[in-house]
Amino acid sequence: MTETTTGTETTTDGERADVLVVGSGIAGCAAALAAAREGADVCLLTKATKPDDASTDWAQGGISTTRGNPDSLKADIIDASDGTADPEAVETLVEHADEAVGDVLVDTLEVDFDEGADGAFDYTREAAHSESRILHVDAATGTHILRPFLNHVDDHERIAVRQDTAALELITAEGRVHGVVSDEGPEGHPIYAGATVLATGGIGALYGRSTNPEDATGDGIAMAALAGADIADMEYVQFHPTAYAGEDPFLLSEALRGEGAVLRNGEGERFMDDYHPQGDLAPRDVVARAVETEREETGEVVLDVSPLEFDAEYPGIAEKCRGRGIEGDEIPAAPCEHFLCGGIDVDDRGRTSLDRLYAVGECARTGVHGANRLASTSLLEGLVWGLRAGTDATGFEPEVVEAPELRDSDPALPDRFAAEKFTRLTRTMDDYLGLERDPDEIARASAVLRRLKGEVDAYVRTRTARDLYELRNASVVALLIARAASENTESVGCHYVATERDESTAEPTADD
Repeated sequence: MTETTTGTETTTDGERADVLVVGSGIAGCAAALAAAREGADVCLLTKATKPDDASTDWAQGGISTTRGNPDSLKADIIDASDGTADPEAVETLVEHADEAVGDVLVDTLEVDFDEGADGAFDYTREAAHSESRILHVDAATGTHILRPFLNHVDDHERIAVRQDTAALELITAEGRVHGVVSDEGPEGHPIYAGATVLATGGIGALYGRSTNPEDATGDGIAMAALAGADIADMEYVQFHPTAYAGEDPFLLSEALRGEGAVLRNGEGERFMDDYHPQGDLAPRDVVARAVETEREETGEVVLDVSPLEFDAEYPGIAEKCRGRGIEGDEIPAAPCEHFLCGGIDVDDRGRTSLDRLYAVGECARTGVHGANRLASTSLLEGLVWGLRAGTDATGFEPEVVEAPELRDSDPALPDRFAAEKFTRLTRTMDDYLGLERDPDEIARASAVLRRLKGEVDAYVRTRTARDLYELRNASVVALLIARAASENTESVGCHYVATERDESTAEPTADD
């Protein structure tokens, strides 16, 4: 006897889906939509209970297009990456960019991108872009993309969306992934799939200050790594140069600087021209280090928005500023963890090194970003790779194999247990694996993180609490970052080895 629901089929030997997607940001929604368009029954699992639990909803600036000049966009992506982006991956992104944006965002979801007085799209420019080519909605583009996307996916007859549901382990056998064990039961609940797509987002929860949601604990990367998938470029953790410097940081979109806002130090001076020929619109890694240097030397850095019609053009950001008591044109700014350029190593269709496991979005390392991501390419990458992976993941039959046995035999831990361990982890990451790294401090961080992971593993073996698994995942990812940072002794992009700085001079140079 079987019981069939949208997207899944429940039988006596377990629940099955043609394609299982884990994560509900733009990449996960794109993968689910593409698979459903191919006729697959899709199950989409998400920890989220509301849209702003996903990183996509927090994206401000916009989504890049080629605007008829693909070669220029390719060049900007590679330049921003410090020459480390994979040219073939960049080619894939740029080749499919406009088609994906037009098909899904404009035609299917009818996203109301900002328009100029002539009724044409109002393209904006952000840091390291050589021209205005970014589609946006105010400075809250992610919200205006994700919410209609979630509604569209939720209404699709072939997609079953399960909110407030976490994947705890991958189900594997002989190098093939057969689904996941979810937290829908005291000892887990197996969901078998013909193919599994991880779209679990970033790692912002590993740092004390981040522009990511608090549940961005690197789950997909950790699960894939523990199952034996190849992981790459984990040292490349990008810090956004302009987040609000006070408590409860929020992003000050690069679109502000793209439209004329400028950075000033504690002495009221513009300083970015001393660091890079592109000044305030230099690549993110350069601006972030310059902002931190000026904060140390002059006491603060502010983003001066006086050249803009700030309240009218960026009402969402303006409202957040007013809510924090900022009434003038100068907003205190500081770098903040923003995006992981590395992750689960995938090819041009999102395929990982494990059979029938795909990864898309921020948890995936496509090669597009190299050592430093160009602004407004993350939504585009998630969309393009999500569509390609979802299409490729169809046509496989789910196969029932032995699932991992999870135990929930010991008493629950104190309410603050996981939170206190997480605080220890984030302090370690902030102190030793932040904007600048020192080899001795990386080694110190590795030792602390190894001890922490050992402690967490002992508790996870007999408990299936979600917060414990998130802590385990975060500790795995933190160790992967520390290991990659220790193995790369060269300063490149957003991986900056502080001991390479010339200690004899405090003056910044154009090559810094």
